Amino acid sequence: KEAGVIESPFVAVFSQIGIPYAADIMNFVILTALLSVANSGLYASTRMLWSLANENMISARFKKVTPKGIPLNALLASMAVSCISLISSIAAPGTVYVVLVAIAGFAGVVVWMSIALSQLLFRKHYVKNGGRVSDLTFRTPLYPLVPIAAVILCFASCVGLAFDPNQRIALFCGIPCMILCYLIRFLRKKQPKQSIRDIHLDKTMP
Repeated sequence: KEAGVIESPFVAVFSQIGIPYAADIMNFVILTALLSVANSGLYASTRMLWSLANENMISARFKKVTPKGIPLNALLASMAVSCISLISSIAAPGTVYVVLVAIAGFAGVVVWMSIALSQLLFRKHYVKNGGRVSDLTFRTPLYPLVPIAAVILCFASCVGLAFDPNQRIALFCGIPCMILCYLIRFLRKKQPKQSIRDIHLDKTMP
């Protein structure tokens, strides 16, 4: 009944039980896991900025690398945003930090929904243009039910945000941001439509 967000429920339980150093050990495990997640997130965001710059979608400054192959500008930008987010969790935990977490969660759900939708459309176009499902290295079990279920569940999660006053801001910020990104991309570089036959299809794709 005393569980909350101030400390891990595992730590609270071990503290109540009275097992010596159990709470400290659990805190160490949790902090180690958080550092691991932070490290992987920093790596992913850095490489994402580099990839976007390499595809000429954002400033070319982010695709510059050091002699050792480290995209330093992208890394510094990712670290700066991470530090600001960390400060917000201390300075404004009930306002700014909640908004940032909500937006990050919305972005994650949208990404997974787009992955499932891409997989669904890929198989459809692949077969339509003469490809054989048997040639694919990996085939999604119960296709197309699994990707359809993933799209529906992710979409339901996004709709659910509208009913949570604390998370609703993610829709107000996330949706306009997505529209703006697509608009900028459309205006900056208009590409001719390509036939699926003109695109190299990697057979290791689902």
